[in-house]
Amino acid sequence: MTMPNKHLDYDTWVERARWLRRRADNISALLLLAMFLCFMLQIVARYVFNYPLGWTEEVSVLCWIWCTLWGAAFVLREKDEVRFDIIYSAASENTRRIFTIITGVIAVALFSIALPAVYSYVAFLKVEKSAYLGIRLDYLYCIYVIFSVAAIIRYAALTVFAIRGKAPDIQIGAGSAL
Repeated sequence: MTMPNKHLDYDTWVERARWLRRRADNISALLLLAMFLCFMLQIVARYVFNYPLGWTEEVSVLCWIWCTLWGAAFVLREKDEVRFDIIYSAASENTRRIFTIITGVIAVALFSIALPAVYSYVAFLKVEKSAYLGIRLDYLYCIYVIFSVAAIIRYAALTVFAIRGKAPDIQIGAGSAL
């Protein structure tokens, strides 16, 4: 009789990570939908009924902030990042790895240095509420703390992969430059 493996194998982890990425995509899509619906409702209320709704603007802005930071933290892949690749694409793979290590270390350092102040400021916002919805601002802006932690993890992982000899998976040339 064989004992069940208490540890998950690599394929199971990869499948769970893919499932989580799809759910993160779904959340981004829902935020975009909410933002669009509020925007359209505001247009109809303002220009058809001459009755502007302030809460729709607040929801639209909050959905935009959350969608942007949520997407950057959990949806955006390295190959989808916007970069100035005139020098990067002309460099050898080894040089690109060195660029990745340098930028990764700098990003991790800066986000890590800023994290206590970011957390402190977001926590301080608990004393304020949003103008129309009356929701505590620390709840509304906690996404920036989540984004900061995700950025630290992402750039630390990129740095480790680069040190181990793997440059980031990006598209070189073919319209990837700005």
